[in-house]
Amino acid sequence: MRAALIRELEAAPGVGEVTAPEGEDVLEVLAAPLNPIDLAVSRGLHYLGHPPLPYVPGCEAVGRTAEGRVVWIFDGGLGISRGGAMTERVSVGESSVVELPGDADPVLAAALGIAGLAGWLPLAWRAPLGGGETVLVLGATGTVGLVAVQTAKLLGAARVVAAGRSAEGLERAASLGADATVRLGENEDLVSAFREACGGDGPTFVFDVLWGAPAAAAVQAAAPFATVVNLGQSAGPTSELASGAVRGKNLTLLGHTNYLVPPAALAEHYRRLVGHAVAGEIRLELERVPLDDVGDAWRRQAEGAGTKLVLVP
Repeated sequence: MRAALIRELEAAPGVGEVTAPEGEDVLEVLAAPLNPIDLAVSRGLHYLGHPPLPYVPGCEAVGRTAEGRVVWIFDGGLGISRGGAMTERVSVGESSVVELPGDADPVLAAALGIAGLAGWLPLAWRAPLGGGETVLVLGATGTVGLVAVQTAKLLGAARVVAAGRSAEGLERAASLGADATVRLGENEDLVSAFREACGGDGPTFVFDVLWGAPAAAAVQAAAPFATVVNLGQSAGPTSELASGAVRGKNLTLLGHTNYLVPPAALAEHYRRLVGHAVAGEIRLELERVPLDDVGDAWRRQAEGAGTKLVLVP
């Protein structure tokens, strides 16, 4: 059976032969997206380590069961503590299994798994929007951030501000509903830039995949009683948050990871998100990648592909 194979850490995968799994829980893989977590595991940077070398990467997949059901699988071990899903067939094991709506494109559904839920759940489940909020999305130019921009609008935010480094990505965010944008790296006074883009009073909700200096500026800019949800550290693993801003404005600081969402909630929200995408209310730029091109796709993912890359074995 053919599969993507990581033969040494910090190297892009190639294609090789592996033993095909057997049993009743084997899934025919239809689509397996590339995610930042896959690269982190392959570089030895994930806190849970990596499977024994050589290993098959891929922390999620959409596939077909022996009974013909098309499902999404995801768990805390797939592609991290055991072989992953970038292959032709994979054992479900302890994975959460969520059946797709009948009209869902497997490639789109796969793209909306880890990355899509990271953009959706902080706003719909972790700290649900009630409507009327001013939402600042830090890191709005990647897949996660672009889903967050659309989710905020879909769930009733009054104003959505997209912040990121890529000018092209910010244009995309504006086309998907962002009311204003802030180019990171161009504004020396981020606090003022965030407040101005948010209409003067600052954000009432901050969606943050960056941490570091942008998160610190967002906390300073935030309106009283604002909520900040962090789910990444692309700008740095630490951030100097001013105590006076946090306590003086009664801010709520929350963390989020998909891996700690209860399975029932994960399944419910995944189906909701896929349903919105099927209806055209959540849009993604996708690229289908043949298994033979996994090495090139891996390098593009590391450089920032600008589109969601999904392996199609």
